[in-house]
Amino acid sequence: MKSPLLSLPGAVPAEGVDEGVAAHYGDLFREQRALAGGTGFVDLSHRGVVTVTGDDRLSWLHLLLTQHVSDLPAGQATEALILSANGHIEHALYLVDDGKTVWAHVEPGTREALVAYLESMKFFYRVEVADRTEDIAVVHLPAGSIAPVPEGVAVRETPYGRDLFLPREELEAYVAQAGPPAGLLAYEALRVEQHRPRLGFETDHRTIPHELGWIGTAVHLQKGCYRGQETVARVQNLGKPPRRLVFLHLDGSEVHLPVAGTEIRLADEGAEGRKIGFITTSVRHHELGPVALALVKRNVPVDARLVAGDTAAAQETVVAP
Repeated sequence: MKSPLLSLPGAVPAEGVDEGVAAHYGDLFREQRALAGGTGFVDLSHRGVVTVTGDDRLSWLHLLLTQHVSDLPAGQATEALILSANGHIEHALYLVDDGKTVWAHVEPGTREALVAYLESMKFFYRVEVADRTEDIAVVHLPAGSIAPVPEGVAVRETPYGRDLFLPREELEAYVAQAGPPAGLLAYEALRVEQHRPRLGFETDHRTIPHELGWIGTAVHLQKGCYRGQETVARVQNLGKPPRRLVFLHLDGSEVHLPVAGTEIRLADEGAEGRKIGFITTSVRHHELGPVALALVKRNVPVDARLVAGDTAAAQETVVAP
């Protein structure tokens, strides 16, 4: 779905899964600084939007999600996962309930499978699931923003900012008063700085929540049963995840960033050393320089010197070994 905001001055389209919105508007670092300072907005209108209505919406979702939502207060934002039977991450939902409707935005390209799964689990519960992507656009306002929020619009308020579920027909008119636009590259740079994982970037087909630090923020450990809970409980109580998320400071003298999938090795073992992980997301940050998120084997020492491809990397712990 191509955003009308790609017609704004300087807009350069994003590629891959984020196709349809702007990667940047001509000045990546200026856009990052604006977001970090609480001004501007990010067009996330390529993300899927799914709603659940009906009297049983919260109690029903509580049975399916990793998060405790049966008593979710109206207006309180949360996030949740849907796991496979083996505990691997299949979906990530960013939720808010407005008192009548649960609103969720999800990764581009995942809404059809999510809606199909939710529909298959309705049984006799009083719920209705709807794909609202065609008529609702997500707009992100950074933390500290004083941009107005239109009346009647559902809002997810988090420590990182506010996500607005805006009617698509109002998108162009609204952003004209929301401040300077910032592209996905600026948004992603701040996400990496904040160590926040993203489905399809920090995850693969075998990722479990413990590896990414999603325990607590998206997975509630004291709720009832849900698909994949056995794996979550077993790892939490009896073991450790096989991999862990790390934050990497990359050698700033390199011209090119190591791309997602770049193999990570121990610097002391050289270019022929064993693979101990891989880059998941790499960005250029306006203050930190080139940085990345990566998954490495759990037993990699926290003080080990690493190389990502040919680029030296120093790690910060996100998930403890």
